[in-house]
Amino acid sequence: MLAMLATPEFWIGLLKIIWVNLLLSGDNAVVIALAARSLPHRQQKKAIFWGSGAAIIMRILLTLFAVALLALPWLKIVGGLLLVWIGVQLLVPDDGGDEIASSDNLFTAIRTILVADLVMSLDNVVGVAAAAETAPGDAKIVLLILGLAISIPIIIFGSTVVLHLMERFPVIITFGGGLLGWIAGEMMVTDPVIAGWVQAQAPWLHSYYGAAIAGAAAVVAIGTAIAKRRSAGESGVQ
Repeated sequence: MLAMLATPEFWIGLLKIIWVNLLLSGDNAVVIALAARSLPHRQQKKAIFWGSGAAIIMRILLTLFAVALLALPWLKIVGGLLLVWIGVQLLVPDDGGDEIASSDNLFTAIRTILVADLVMSLDNVVGVAAAAETAPGDAKIVLLILGLAISIPIIIFGSTVVLHLMERFPVIITFGGGLLGWIAGEMMVTDPVIAGWVQAQAPWLHSYYGAAIAGAAAVVAIGTAIAKRRSAGESGVQ
């Protein structure tokens, strides 16, 4: 272990992993804040802490199998559709029913964070795994765990900042949902099942962000429509 720490390759690899993970974690901070925004203030910190920690652990496991996972057909398409659904759900406000226990809300928020992070990490983990490639063989797993673990407090801090901004500027919630749709669109057009067709017949879907824009627009449009319909229904009942 000491010999490994004495090599410059280890420290260079660690710095690269921390940097790459921080660059790729902005969207995760947004989705964590979105999922926690409807909780009581006393539970928001719990959701952010446990959701972020569990998501990082899951990302470590994903990184170990990144190449094999990304080669599976249909995985990105299914993941992209799931991310669209999550984005729509996050744009629709809770009905606030008293019959829902606050512990259930906390669990739901953590579950949403985990599922969304799982889907968004499919591409992100490749960059992290690539950053560890230059390290000695025995050091790679240690580097992955260390680099991602060091990023936990930064992701938590970012989520807390975004959460406070959402409370002051609700329009950020719409942008956050659109971000999830954008990521979903980008992800789906790179799936092995359709990537070749997209490159040959419709390169603009990827090169000019056509699929990403469509995904963002779909999430915002569907989420806003459902929210308005639910709001109108509640007004009619009252």
